[in-house]
Amino acid sequence: MTTLHITVGDREQLREDTFQFIQAAETDDRDAEDKKVTLQFGSYDNLVDSLTPLRLELIQAIAKHAPESMRETARLADRDVSDVHSDLKQLEVLGILDLKDGGPGGAMQPIVPFDRIEMHIDYL
Repeated sequence: MTTLHITVGDREQLREDTFQFIQAAETDDRDAEDKKVTLQFGSYDNLVDSLTPLRLELIQAIAKHAPESMRETARLADRDVSDVHSDLKQLEVLGILDLKDGGPGGAMQPIVPFDRIEMHIDYL
């Protein structure tokens, strides 16, 4: 299972998690079936600006319906194609989804490469 962990703040914890991941990789203690990827935002405002409710809806629609193109994704979300295109490109930059060539007629197919997404927000 591949899980995306989204965190806010606490760069020290991210460093510690990274160090533990490297140690586990060096000693081959990692579970090959459980891969962990972390996306960290510097502040809650950055998180909210990047992962808007509309973008979260797109992620969910893509994971649930596996659309073959951006246009199909826009239809699923009942949104304008150009707005969806912009949001999908931003989500790709963040590493939350992949845009693969080869959909119908050469369309870009959005793919969520994670089985699960977890958010961790430290308020302290």
